Amino acid sequence: MITLKSKAEIEQMRKAGRIVAAFHQAIAGMIRPGVTTLDIELFAVRFLKENNARAYTVGYNGYPYAICASVNDVIAHGFPSPKPLKEGDIVTIDIVAEADGWIGDSAWSYAVGEVSEEARNLMRVTKECLYLGIEKAVVGNRIGDVMHAVQSHAERNGYSVVRDLLGHGVGREMHEEPNYPHVGKPGKGFRLKEGMVMTIEPMINAGKAFMTVDADGWTARTADGSLSAQYEHTIAITADGPIILTEQKN
Repeated sequence: MITLKSKAEIEQMRKAGRIVAAFHQAIAGMIRPGVTTLDIELFAVRFLKENNARAYTVGYNGYPYAICASVNDVIAHGFPSPKPLKEGDIVTIDIVAEADGWIGDSAWSYAVGEVSEEARNLMRVTKECLYLGIEKAVVGNRIGDVMHAVQSHAERNGYSVVRDLLGHGVGREMHEEPNYPHVGKPGKGFRLKEGMVMTIEPMINAGKAFMTVDADGWTARTADGSLSAQYEHTIAITADGPIILTEQKN
């Protein structure tokens, strides 16, 4: 069942969204060659505590960390590692914070030092996919309208969209109804209604869309070893258009 949020509840969700956004802005200056994703994990734990928030993912279905750290061919759910990031890597950091009982969820891809033209283009197109999807997230549209914007832009640029990991509703829990892939056809799927709060989180691969999962049961990789990038916001559907609850300040 899809739980619609009132205007007051959406306002209450802004706190968790602001904390997640501030975290991403804080780590943007940390990410460079030689830093480890375990360093970022330890920073995340401190940052959330200092901001009176909880790392929602710790213990979630057995997941042991406050962040997911996905490097190069890892699509999502990578474990933080003591291995230093190196020049040319791309890393996606995903964090879910709970504040005052509400969830904020956002992932962002970062360049480590100077990256290849291929990596820069992949990151640029993936971010464009996110915002093109958000533009279509208006009352009365269907989820297929949103995800067609994502899929068509990715595929026009020669990339593929991961199908096996889904966007989802957000509220008191990280994963609420509905769930949906980031591909679609205009006019198809459920209709967007005022009060829905959900993620748009395209995972875009430089190669094919297929993925594998490591023996740890979490780390999802591109099956062909190609690069992957992801950008994710938590958004609220309102009568005045979509509100990005995890938007970072310029």
